[in-house]
Amino acid sequence: MTPFITRRTGLAAITLALLAASGAQAQDYPTKPIRLLAPFPAGSGPDANAREIAGELTKILGQTVIVENKPGASGIIGTEAAAKAAPDGYTLVVGTTSTMSVLHHLYTKLPFNAEKDFAPVSLLGVLNTGLIATPSAPFKTAAEMVAYAKTNPDTVTAATLGAGSYFHLAGEWFASNAGVKLRFVPYSTTSPYTDLMAGQVQVMFDALPVAAGGIRGGKLKLLALTGKTRHPAFPDVPTFAEAGIADYAPVAWQGILAPAATPKAIVEKLSAAMQKAAQNPQLAEKWRQYGGELKATTPAEFAAFIKADSAQWGKVVRQADVKLD
Repeated sequence: MTPFITRRTGLAAITLALLAASGAQAQDYPTKPIRLLAPFPAGSGPDANAREIAGELTKILGQTVIVENKPGASGIIGTEAAAKAAPDGYTLVVGTTSTMSVLHHLYTKLPFNAEKDFAPVSLLGVLNTGLIATPSAPFKTAAEMVAYAKTNPDTVTAATLGAGSYFHLAGEWFASNAGVKLRFVPYSTTSPYTDLMAGQVQVMFDALPVAAGGIRGGKLKLLALTGKTRHPAFPDVPTFAEAGIADYAPVAWQGILAPAATPKAIVEKLSAAMQKAAQNPQLAEKWRQYGGELKATTPAEFAAFIKADSAQWGKVVRQADVKLD
């Protein structure tokens, strides 16, 4: 037997041994509680979503999934902690549109690489973005708003949570596609919804968990909603495409990721658990009621989703010429 064949046989044996060890590890996993890092404050909407899915995963996996809030710096602090955690399946993170698709376009340097430092596990859910207006606005539809903004440039006020926030970039995307100029009003420490209801600002671009109650109560008006078809929870609200705004598709999403070197078999076991969790009808109905969809995916599907979403937001950031460092 030649040395080459001996070496090749030895490498093959090592590879098989590693695969067998990984499979055995995944079969036993999990044997202790799992940390789910949430890079946003306790009590927030995204935190509630994380705790709901953690409860479902606890039932399915047979070990407690503990949500640990690590807010700060637009999600950077908690996401960095996950990137640097041991890749053993016992530390996961809730990724979002901001942390995985947007931040690396806004900052030249980040303490983590969204593409290389994480292993996508599964999407958790997506939330359609609405054009939300104060009832006193001088326009009643998205088309009327576009016409008004063209006639009165830089006068339509749009509330944001600051430069580079989801509110801001979703608004920049809309303005670019509609060919209008909006006046963005940043709110850094308070919620803009009180001023929106009072008519101090005219519109906001946001997902609907916070706004849904005001919309249904008549305190806010939903002029359009993203999605290829009308959402069943808001059947009277047109899509942006129906309103004449083509190629406008921002969605706020959440998903579960693990540190990059987490064994593939563990990632797949977690993904399978997420797909079971997403079948909970009560949880799915909660997402539907605020214009979203509880939606689990395979790791490969989630990776492709993030890549496509990041490309869209990169284009928006470049067109708006927004940089935060």
